[in-house]
Amino acid sequence: MLKIYGDILSGNCYKIKLLTSLLSLEHEWIAVNILAGETKNAEFLAKNPNGKIPLLELENGECLSESNAILNYLAEGTDLLPSQVFEHAKVLQWQFFEQYSHEPYIAVARFINKYLGMPQDRKEEYHQLQSGGHKALKVMEAQLKQTPFLVGKNLTIADISLYGYTHVADEGGFDLSGYPAIQAWLQRIQEHPKYIGMN
Repeated sequence: MLKIYGDILSGNCYKIKLLTSLLSLEHEWIAVNILAGETKNAEFLAKNPNGKIPLLELENGECLSESNAILNYLAEGTDLLPSQVFEHAKVLQWQFFEQYSHEPYIAVARFINKYLGMPQDRKEEYHQLQSGGHKALKVMEAQLKQTPFLVGKNLTIADISLYGYTHVADEGGFDLSGYPAIQAWLQRIQEHPKYIGMN
């Protein structure tokens, strides 16, 4: 059986949990506490030398890290990953956008606030992250005004990648009330019959 090491409250880990539900993939979820240093012990580092979650361990013992790589692996051959070359590349485009233009702002602001409890020495950083996060949200809003999902009419892992932290962006100080297309998109994803929440 597949093993997934993660923290369900982490958007990057939740992406994987959501995908396994949408695809009805049987797996063993192994909870990892990053704040307690559980990704830094020798046993975990043997599986992922980068010391990060999520981590997918296959039945043969092979391991795969990086949330979007795991999404691509698990979604291969399903309706959530287009086989048409251009659409497939558009999925990757949004996933790179998520990691470089979205996650570094929205996820980090959320981490400072939710996980660390807004320590004094990171307040300035938290406020500086807001403009970059809103820039990313505006890019998504523009696309979602044109199409129901990020790569067109159908749900793909591009949506799952960006849903992970967008649906809890308020926990990082981002008010989504000014983004009606994003709000409608969040609702469409939540209406999927196999949807599961973060908690």
